[in-house]
Amino acid sequence: MIATLQEFLVQSLASLIIAAKGLVWPALFFLLLGLAVKRRRLAGDIRRALREASLNLQLMAFNLVFVVPLIAMAGQALANFSAAHGLVLVPASAWDRMHPAAVIFAAVFIGDFTAYWRHRLEHTRLLWPAHAVHHSDTQMTWTAIERFHPINRCSTFFIDASVLILMGLPPFAVVANYLVRHYYGSFIHADLPWTYGPLGRIFVSPAMHRWHHSADERAFDKNFATVFSVFDRAFGTHYVPGPHEGRLGVHDPIAPTLTSQLTYALTPRAYRRTPPEINREGSETEASRAVPAE
Repeated sequence: MIATLQEFLVQSLASLIIAAKGLVWPALFFLLLGLAVKRRRLAGDIRRALREASLNLQLMAFNLVFVVPLIAMAGQALANFSAAHGLVLVPASAWDRMHPAAVIFAAVFIGDFTAYWRHRLEHTRLLWPAHAVHHSDTQMTWTAIERFHPINRCSTFFIDASVLILMGLPPFAVVANYLVRHYYGSFIHADLPWTYGPLGRIFVSPAMHRWHHSADERAFDKNFATVFSVFDRAFGTHYVPGPHEGRLGVHDPIAPTLTSQLTYALTPRAYRRTPPEINREGSETEASRAVPAE
């Protein structure tokens, strides 16, 4: 018991140190990118987003300390279980015959396809209360990729990892899939107006994902993919009328505090309505306030 607790604490501390170091280069990259795109407007945008970004980092730290070590141990157990029972659809020899670049592409493509359907599941009554935390950011920046409830973090891992393990992908491809989808996920959460033009037919753009976080009813349950927009196009959930300039966030009663973000999914009231019902009622309420009844 003591050894297990010590291992847990060591892994938590190591995760925090690695994450802190890992934030330096992305922060510098997005700062320089913001200067190039926004110039004088950047300082004001940073001030407006500072509170939300701070909350994102608090959630990241919480997950790193209490959730990531458990996920790491569970991931090893899941891999061992799969190997012991032969739960692999594609033999390792099939991947060995392919070029490493092709294997990595396959891992990212399969990972994004899996995440597309997992993301759609997160927008149903059962998983929405936890996923709503991610959507509660009203000043979305690249740090929004870290705003995840522990329940959502665990469901994401188990669904995505189970499919990748089932496909028998080699470890280097699984790691590459995580890195590509994580850092590209940070990029599409950034406050950028880019739609990619014709390339938007293949890849998810920052504008496309910003519509996914929109409070506009027209965008509810749209744009679920992270890397390849072809999945949303194929399954009828693509919506990008242009750059998004409207409000972001959700109408769920989630306050911008760490306590509220963590406890909302633990309350029975959070499971009484589906996401479209919550957002639609919120939109109607706002409309009634804005337009006086005759």
